[in-house]
Amino acid sequence: MSLNAIQVKPVSEEEEDGPSAQPDPNTSFPSLLHYRSGSGSTTPRSRQSSPGNSPRLGPTRFASSDTCDSQYTPLFLGFEKELKMQRRAKRKVGRAWYSRKRVKFVVGVIGLLVLFFLMNWVMLLRLQDHGLHSESGFSGNSSVASVSVTVREKWRKLGKEKKAQKGNYGRMLDLAAHALAEGLNKPEPKDLWLEPFVPASSWKPCADQRSWEPNEGKNGYILVTANGGMNQQRVAVCNAVAVARLLNSTLVVPKFLYSSIWRDVSQFGDIYQEEHFINYLSPDIRIVKELPKELQSLDLEAIGSVVTDADIPKEAKPSFYLKNILPILLKNGVVHFLGFGHRLAFDPIPFQLQRLRCRCNFYALQFVPKIQEVGALLLQRLRQNEGHPGPLDRYLVGSYAKRIKKDKSHSKKASRYLALHLRFEIDMVAHSLCEFGGGEEERKELEAYREIHFPALTVLKKTTMLPTPAELREEGLCPLTPEEAVLMLAALGFNRKTRIFVAGSQIYGGRSRMNALTSLYPKLVTKENLLTQAELEPFMNFSSQFLL
Repeated sequence: MSLNAIQVKPVSEEEEDGPSAQPDPNTSFPSLLHYRSGSGSTTPRSRQSSPGNSPRLGPTRFASSDTCDSQYTPLFLGFEKELKMQRRAKRKVGRAWYSRKRVKFVVGVIGLLVLFFLMNWVMLLRLQDHGLHSESGFSGNSSVASVSVTVREKWRKLGKEKKAQKGNYGRMLDLAAHALAEGLNKPEPKDLWLEPFVPASSWKPCADQRSWEPNEGKNGYILVTANGGMNQQRVAVCNAVAVARLLNSTLVVPKFLYSSIWRDVSQFGDIYQEEHFINYLSPDIRIVKELPKELQSLDLEAIGSVVTDADIPKEAKPSFYLKNILPILLKNGVVHFLGFGHRLAFDPIPFQLQRLRCRCNFYALQFVPKIQEVGALLLQRLRQNEGHPGPLDRYLVGSYAKRIKKDKSHSKKASRYLALHLRFEIDMVAHSLCEFGGGEEERKELEAYREIHFPALTVLKKTTMLPTPAELREEGLCPLTPEEAVLMLAALGFNRKTRIFVAGSQIYGGRSRMNALTSLYPKLVTKENLLTQAELEPFMNFSSQFLL
């Protein structure tokens, strides 16, 4: 059978469809072969496939005649349409694939988050289940409690859920809880309870040594009325002792200003042993209990002998007193320092003068017997009656340190505890000008407190561009919150078994904030936990006498 006979058959099929039928893409290729080969050609197929030998029997495929255009246009339009459909199909397939991948990715991320929170939950459960619990935190049997009280249960009992920790502070507690859970079965760092500065362990006290003659105090009298809390008052007293020696003057037993913050009328003799103070410092300066009668009637303010903190720069050098205070003293015979808060420098200062200041602080200022007695009780109960005396006991509680030794047990290992003064009372919080997560209610409360107790600061805030609370916190000028303190302790390596004594007054935020601490450190106590009501009774309304 010839090639032409094979090619004619598709043409006859097209003619049966009629002249108006559109060319079918599936049958276009045979028609095209028939057209290009010619109806009467007998040239072999191999010859027709060669461009050089093909006879030009009609228009080529690049010709622009109407006949060719009309014949090929439907063909190419069909190809283009099919190509577009294929591209659309590919795009749909691609979008479907991407959507499936995205769904898988989102599901994977959610799964990881769920796993993360599940692990945290398990760690918190482990922390709570292995927590140590005792009613006071320092009972003799301080082994693992049979039934631990969870953090949530404690907060519920105190109504804590109504005032739940929010924001950064809640996250800090979570971080601290996580750190404590991780370190539950780990030993504390070996150097945690050691002096970090090695040479300091070999230092010996030397403040009790003297190398000068007694001061005659002939240049006049110095009065001091110290302000602030017990710590500020103590610093003011020892600074006054040093200034009295510097100016060769006589010191009158200091007095304390009544503070609207502390609301304590206690004077020097109510807190410190007055006779011991006078006698112990007699080789250094002359001290009397009151001014001579001829000077008591003077109007010190009228004669220019009253010197306030506004007149003396903070941490003034000794040269300031020699230049500005000594002339007043020589002229009027008396100078009254009012306030005297941190008004003497620590450096530069003559060595012997600095030694005198230390001698005043560690030797001359001894608490009255009733404070020493209750202090000895605190030490004894903090150490769980394991009577190993501390090196500072005799300086703190005097003769009552012997009672601690007498009641000592046979324990070979000294009991350890951590004393922590948060200094997060409302006066410090308000004076700092910082914010502590309480929102608008906290801001109004602290502003009202400042208007009453720190009016100068309120005026300064209204008239001067002060740093914002955020800037103060960034510079590290805000007192540590209890939550920050707990996070710091956990980071240092103190585990949940650590005995912690929180000194000072009531922290800002009250019982709810303290409960957040005790939930993480169950052996954390205050003086109110360690002493009975009868033992606390003599110090009620006398905060300066009992700021332990």
